[in-house]
Amino acid sequence: MRTQAVSGFTFAFLVVAALAPAQIIPIKTVPLAHGDQSLLFPSNSLGMGGVPIALADTVLDPFVNPATGLRLGGSRFFTSPTAYGTSQNTGGGRSLPFAALIGSGAWFGGLAVALQQLDATQPMPVPPFPCGGNVCVAGANTTLAPAPLSHGNAYTFASVGHALPAAHIAVGASMAWSRLRAVDGVAMLYPQSQRVDEAGHTLDLRLGMTKEWTGGRSLQALVLRQGVAMGQNATYIDQIWDPGLQQNIQQIRLETNRDQSATWGLDLRYRRPLPDSAWTVGWAVTINRVLNSQVPDYDVLGIARGAGRSTAADLGVGFSKTRGPGTFAIDMMLEPIASTTWGTAGAPTVNALGDTLPIGTRTMVNRFRFTNAVLRMGVGRQAALPGAGKVAGLQLGLAVRAVHYRLAQEDLIQATTQRMSQTWLEWSPTWGLSLRFPELELRYAGRVTNGLGRTNGQQVFFPPGVRALDVGLPGFFVTPGGPMVLTGVHTVTHQISLSLPLR
Repeated sequence: MRTQAVSGFTFAFLVVAALAPAQIIPIKTVPLAHGDQSLLFPSNSLGMGGVPIALADTVLDPFVNPATGLRLGGSRFFTSPTAYGTSQNTGGGRSLPFAALIGSGAWFGGLAVALQQLDATQPMPVPPFPCGGNVCVAGANTTLAPAPLSHGNAYTFASVGHALPAAHIAVGASMAWSRLRAVDGVAMLYPQSQRVDEAGHTLDLRLGMTKEWTGGRSLQALVLRQGVAMGQNATYIDQIWDPGLQQNIQQIRLETNRDQSATWGLDLRYRRPLPDSAWTVGWAVTINRVLNSQVPDYDVLGIARGAGRSTAADLGVGFSKTRGPGTFAIDMMLEPIASTTWGTAGAPTVNALGDTLPIGTRTMVNRFRFTNAVLRMGVGRQAALPGAGKVAGLQLGLAVRAVHYRLAQEDLIQATTQRMSQTWLEWSPTWGLSLRFPELELRYAGRVTNGLGRTNGQQVFFPPGVRALDVGLPGFFVTPGGPMVLTGVHTVTHQISLSLPLR
């Protein structure tokens, strides 16, 4: 396998995976932990595994589909401080959002801002001295400034909507913009580098609609467009031979990459109570089309920046049951994804057959076919406490994602085709507590995400003739410097949210 193609694809989609809000389907080719960077706003069902299909979430839904803001039934203020950490000191972050959802007659809307601090997840740097078994001296300008210990991100959100009471229809639109100085886990994709500096932004635009009928039936529709523009500067120290000094010297090399993508999405959700029953059934269909105008390149001679495109879908069914103070919900989803990425020649390149590939010709094509499955389930129980209006709640849940894909990789320079498959399982136990008073509501939710890994930047080399795909290591990916091994980690997340009426 050509190492650069797999790692390049991973880089391009890790940004979307790490920042994916609801209705953006994450695409990952390696089980690389990316933390809970996108978990900004409170949720009524986070402690129940985040079941979204058959159970309405009146707190989170307005930030996902702006037309559902009417269901909140008034104006409220929210804040939801969130912190997460990845084991073995491989990353973490803290977010502090403030939000207000406001309703006045047939009009409603919301405003939110969030500040975020991410711990630096720099790859383990290569010691600058010595240079193997040879004498090595520092070249000019080989002194690097210390890498920052943390990075700051900022997020903003605004929405507006209008209800048509006679038709039982509501429409809404929202805009979310983020300024990013780091995406958790991206620096891990530059092994052997001394530091990685990131900068960019995202813009998320949404148009939603809800329709309700008598008997509790409802339909939600959402159209979205999300753009991601990120840049990465990776700094390396290379060992080179100086013919003038007749010895090895070390020299700084700066590699600049850009990732630009646009995601178009359509989401449809339908719920209806079952007759003469406490059960509600729901269906959900989500479709994403992702276009990558730029996919970062690595140190492959003659290969310039490439591009990619993906089509992803979530097809799900959910059931929920509410009887008295108890609630149970379960969602099951099938996630088919088709992705293609390619690299193009930056200069005329001669392939293994002796033919010359002109500039702009595809030099490598990767075709990924995913068949993923997602299961979420949870239970909740509320109990009245002594004192008027005091209600306590407990939630437990589980979210499981099974990832399986096949890759067909066509190398047009070497005139070869290789095939591989990869499978892994991500699972997250969740829990939550709540305490509701007449004037405010306090919630706590937590989860532990398992089945993913991080790399420490060290290389693993194999004997001649042995490919990385033959060794059977769990959770690895391939990079330009050689096969990389992921160490299993888990991510622990805690969120405390406060909700109170504005009037």
